[in-house]
Amino acid sequence: MTRPTFDTFNEEWARRVVGAKSSRGVDGFLGIVVTEIGPGRLVAEMEVTKDLITIMGTMHGGCLSAMCDHVLGVVMYPVMPPDHWAATTEFKINLLAPVTTGVCRANSEIIAITKRMAVVRIEIENEGRLVAAAQGTCTIVAPRA
Repeated sequence: MTRPTFDTFNEEWARRVVGAKSSRGVDGFLGIVVTEIGPGRLVAEMEVTKDLITIMGTMHGGCLSAMCDHVLGVVMYPVMPPDHWAATTEFKINLLAPVTTGVCRANSEIIAITKRMAVVRIEIENEGRLVAAAQGTCTIVAPRA
């Protein structure tokens, strides 16, 4: 399979994002931190805290879904032209195993991209096992003239 190439990679933006912890939004609440970024790929981690564990003793699948949605969009920013933004159009997730402790690590990769859309695959691992697999589409929005 041929992977896409990218005309743009904003290294300055990538450096600012890696390791940064948001104090707001769902990524801030969940504690999602980007640990690696390259052209068309991104890795992020989320610690499984007691605040994310349900009364049944597992993390709600919505937390993994939110992580997927977050990395689905963020992987786009360093490869889009300046002042463009990405909007998740849709994604599908398979929740494969329960999560109770440790760190969830999401690997996202752009597998196809045009001027107006991209398809991204995401895998999330926890404690050495695959716990979620997802694929989604982002709409790329150009700035208004």
